[in-house]
Amino acid sequence: MTATRTVELDGHIIDSGMMQRAFGLVMDLGGDFEVEEFVVGKHKDKTSHCRMAVTAGPDEDDADLQEILHELHQIGANLIDPVDARVVPAPADQVVPHGFYSTTNHPTRVRYEGEWIDVQNIEMDCAIVVEETSTGNQNSSSSGDVVEETDDGVRAYTKVLNAIEEGDLVVTDEAGVRVEPPERPRDASGPFGFMQGGVSSERPSESLIKQVADALEETKAQGGKVLVVAGPALIHAGAGDDLARLVREGYVDMISAGNGFATHDVERGLYGTSLGMDMETMEHPRKGHKHHIYTISEVIRAGGIEEAVEEGLVGSGIMYECVKNDVPYVLAGSIRDDGPLPDTITDAVEAQEAIREQAHEADMVLMLSTLLHSVAVGNCLPSTTRVVCVDINPATVTQLLDRGSSQAIGMVTDIGTFVPTLADEVLTGDSSVTDGGEDADADAADD
Repeated sequence: MTATRTVELDGHIIDSGMMQRAFGLVMDLGGDFEVEEFVVGKHKDKTSHCRMAVTAGPDEDDADLQEILHELHQIGANLIDPVDARVVPAPADQVVPHGFYSTTNHPTRVRYEGEWIDVQNIEMDCAIVVEETSTGNQNSSSSGDVVEETDDGVRAYTKVLNAIEEGDLVVTDEAGVRVEPPERPRDASGPFGFMQGGVSSERPSESLIKQVADALEETKAQGGKVLVVAGPALIHAGAGDDLARLVREGYVDMISAGNGFATHDVERGLYGTSLGMDMETMEHPRKGHKHHIYTISEVIRAGGIEEAVEEGLVGSGIMYECVKNDVPYVLAGSIRDDGPLPDTITDAVEAQEAIREQAHEADMVLMLSTLLHSVAVGNCLPSTTRVVCVDINPATVTQLLDRGSSQAIGMVTDIGTFVPTLADEVLTGDSSVTDGGEDADADAADD
């Protein structure tokens, strides 16, 4: 007799397309389903409920059914059976048990000893560790942060594979795990209401930028934190002064970038060029191609960006405003870096952990013309975090969405127009589109 399991879907499952995707997944994987209960929310703000029995095809086995259930689980269809999650001790450091549960970026709960527990620091492609806590214990999160426990009980949290320690109780299989994709009601307003922005260069950019500005102001008014992920193209396009304004006025709480972004920002202050191009005349002065390496040399001589600001070497720009306004930044290195600057984190795992720490603190993220850093940060974000990704190259936004950051709003436009317009809207209420300079190729110097 073919095995059957029952799953349920709750929420705005019709408007968000969840139910349609669930039916399609079962059929695509050769299975069958029978809807046992279907309650439709008859008003825009009402949710729906669907319970269906799922079986593998007549020529399939339990392993095939498990594959179907796994795919359904990823989109928020949860097993109805109220069983505890199965936890297995990790056999060694950095080694997870076979069949370990790999997380999505959606809010997740695990059932342990009859109780549902929220999983802390949720992000995609991690393991879930369950840990019994006691008063005064200090425990580490996935990024290595120390978390002070004040109550007896149990906690569940994510860990990347290289942070797994021998003996960690790791959740395996989907049973006892519930995934809850963000609600997407039909009448939600604003760019993040339905969180299915897709990618388009045909949208009215000015009105959408105003909505992004409203969301930025709302996030700050609610005490939230804004993370900016930026690439060198932002400097090349002439938008550096406007991002510096947003930092100075308190609308940016953290910056995640690379060696190239910081180098060209400082270069502009020292020489008036970015990657050797004069930012006023758009010409390439003699020896301009050496300016970036001269910049790195001078900052190294000073001991770092903060030291260069303190001694007066750096007197303007985004990095200057970060130092002056205590805005933390993470500069993650790559194999292509010149120098690099002393502030650049050259250890890839250390850089990843620093990025992860910022991502976990962010309530809104602006990704500005950088493919590699956008995808890297996107991988660390829960699906409930507001994300705006802007690039002249549609492939940047598409890859971000394809990698699982489905909540992102994608704008295919010149970064040299977007950032000045956003800054004007936030700081003055004037969203008139300005000429931000020549379009920049985000991949040309995406350090």
